[in-house]
Amino acid sequence: MDTLSILKELVEIESPSGKEERLARYVLTYLGKLGYDAFIDELNVLVSPEKEFIVATHLDTVRVLTPFSFDGEYAYGTGVCDAKASITAILLALERIDHPNFGVAFFYDEEEGGKGSENFSEKYKPKKAVVMEPTDLTIANSHYGGLEIRMDVKGVAAHGATPEKGENAIENCIEIIEEFKKIKETTVSVQFMHGGHEENYVIPESCKARVEFLFKPHIKTENVLEKIKAICLGKAELTVKEIYDGFLSYETASLLKEAVKKAGLEARFSDMPSWSDAVNLYHLAGCDAVSFGPGELYLCHTRRERVRLKDVELAAEVLVALNSLL
Repeated sequence: MDTLSILKELVEIESPSGKEERLARYVLTYLGKLGYDAFIDELNVLVSPEKEFIVATHLDTVRVLTPFSFDGEYAYGTGVCDAKASITAILLALERIDHPNFGVAFFYDEEEGGKGSENFSEKYKPKKAVVMEPTDLTIANSHYGGLEIRMDVKGVAAHGATPEKGENAIENCIEIIEEFKKIKETTVSVQFMHGGHEENYVIPESCKARVEFLFKPHIKTENVLEKIKAICLGKAELTVKEIYDGFLSYETASLLKEAVKKAGLEARFSDMPSWSDAVNLYHLAGCDAVSFGPGELYLCHTRRERVRLKDVELAAEVLVALNSLL
């Protein structure tokens, strides 16, 4: 099958988190036809997972927002870039490799709790990994740390015509977020906010928000969390949903650089500002993990998600080159 056909079939098998089984079976069958002894462990699809070096990506997507389409250069649709372009690149590479020198892992549950890579990391303990995520074919050797919090901000309800008689929870929440933005060297991403009632015409007594904080590896999560708690003290009920330190890749990044150059591309380095399975591989297995893959991260999870077909093929070229260097 050609690149477009593989990518189209993968995207048209809907696989939101928790519903990856059909796609896992498809990938398993595809690998079998290529002659690989693949198997399913829980819902992870694996080939030679005992190897010290693995290439990995994930099966699941966010909920489907847009169907597959192709304009002659770019493919569009939910999951097309995150991360079915990477699945396609791995399958294309494996079709061309006679003797794989790396193991392969297709993880489930990346978009939710990361259970796939968590269980894999604890069981197999790889030493090095290329985790395929949309990096626009740059070598993302600097992985950000992160914090995700939920806030419940209180106020005092009052009729909408007399706001001075109450305390607006939405305005209180916005003030707290503005204070968050003053934390140095930290990106603040407000992803959800809800307060008030459309019908009641009152200023709200409660406002809930989900906020993510992202920062480079030299910033420690406990320091950021202390500042967040100080800002919220007496103003908001705080729940920490996710917390992890960032890290750098060294040997794997260097090896991937050589593979990129061997494939005829310019080796460019970048940051990975988002959580990925690389976090579990690093923290749970002590794995030197680097992110790399086709597509643009900023478009993922949106209705504009896309990937350039040529970049999928170039990613496959890099994997073939990487295998020859191992």
